[in-house]
Amino acid sequence: MRAPSLVLRLRNRLRARLTPAPDELLRDAAYRRLFASILVGSFGTQMSMLALPLAAAVLLNATPTQMGLLAAIEVLPFALFSLPTGVFLDRVRKLPVYVAGETTLALAMASVTLAWWMDWLAMTWLYVVGFVLGVVNTVAGSAAQIVLTQIVPRERLVEAHARNGLANSAADVAGPGAAGALIRLLGAPLTLLGNAVLLLISALILTGIRVREAQRTDAEAFWPALRAGVQFVARHRMLVTMALAVGVWHLCYYAAQVVQILFATRVLGLSEGGVGLAYTMVGVGTVVTSLLGHRISQRLGPGPTMVAGFALCGIGWLLAAVAPASAVGVAMFALMLMLFGSGAILIFINFLALRQAVTPTPLLGRMTSTMRWLILVPAGPGALIGGWLGEHFGLRAALAFAGGAGLLLALAAWRQAVIRNTRALPVHEDVDAGGALVASTAREPE
Repeated sequence: MRAPSLVLRLRNRLRARLTPAPDELLRDAAYRRLFASILVGSFGTQMSMLALPLAAAVLLNATPTQMGLLAAIEVLPFALFSLPTGVFLDRVRKLPVYVAGETTLALAMASVTLAWWMDWLAMTWLYVVGFVLGVVNTVAGSAAQIVLTQIVPRERLVEAHARNGLANSAADVAGPGAAGALIRLLGAPLTLLGNAVLLLISALILTGIRVREAQRTDAEAFWPALRAGVQFVARHRMLVTMALAVGVWHLCYYAAQVVQILFATRVLGLSEGGVGLAYTMVGVGTVVTSLLGHRISQRLGPGPTMVAGFALCGIGWLLAAVAPASAVGVAMFALMLMLFGSGAILIFINFLALRQAVTPTPLLGRMTSTMRWLILVPAGPGALIGGWLGEHFGLRAALAFAGGAGLLLALAAWRQAVIRNTRALPVHEDVDAGGALVASTAREPE
């Protein structure tokens, strides 16, 4: 009788561990579908993150300047369309925009495979695809962030972003290795076709989610609505300070990103499979940090945790800049990717939660688009700087620039009281749909 009793106890323990807690976010059906879509879409993103630049670097022998231009073109739509996108999103249902974006990304990825098969593939084609990706990320990316706020209560946004980061992290761990193997076996163009399939599956998962849409601003004229969103961000010291800090981080990130693949293949001598294996270290960093990110944020506070993220990224880029062309250098390159994964998670689970927590529902679309415009406009110059440094002074120079600037950013951010003293999510102000203040309950650090 003891053996069955022991088996029963073990089974009950296992069931208890696997059963979500009563307050677990995954008990909510809408969030569960959103989480599944993010997980599937993240695997597709990992494929494109490697396959697209590898297609440029290996198949088309792109120069560092061309790689920089490709990255700059991808962020150009943020500068052109991000602000009016906010007004648009505050007037329409966000979920259909999100679904349409995933579908468009799938078609864009599939077009690269078609161009390769028809022998049309050239840098010009990749530039066009990059621009389309940027447009989708500008519009549908903002919509996706708002959809999360329609499903998850404000006070649980850090937890939700950390859990979403865990979904991305799972893809970060398995995705690059799988992508590297597929690229080696099938080539980058056919791997992008697999990416397209995953994005279509992600869109199908999203179509069944039910969300509650907030009041729309259809009656408000376009320019006053746009101005209300910009003015809300401009008068909010926390939002402005965070936008400047994360904008500089994007400049550093893109300066490093445009040369990383070139550095791995041309300096360290890694194959496509080796690049994919190295990039799994991004996932190691993001998984560990996603699991601990909510606790770290609770212990240190959202502001100081963001500063730690800036520092980790800067240290990683500097390590890569001095990595020798040997096995030790490959290990240092992999460590850089792990530190980047950890740092990026620490930055964004807190940055996204803070900016959403302080923004009233009628302004979420315009705030999101305004903030994304502010933080991503520097990415274009960053990509061009990285490409120019890589071509004229060597690939290590671009990595050193990113690392040094990243550490200076961490120091400058720590000196800002509005970041350093933010130890909990603040409460948002109450405004009407036009942005007029109704009652102020927000408290910012002095």
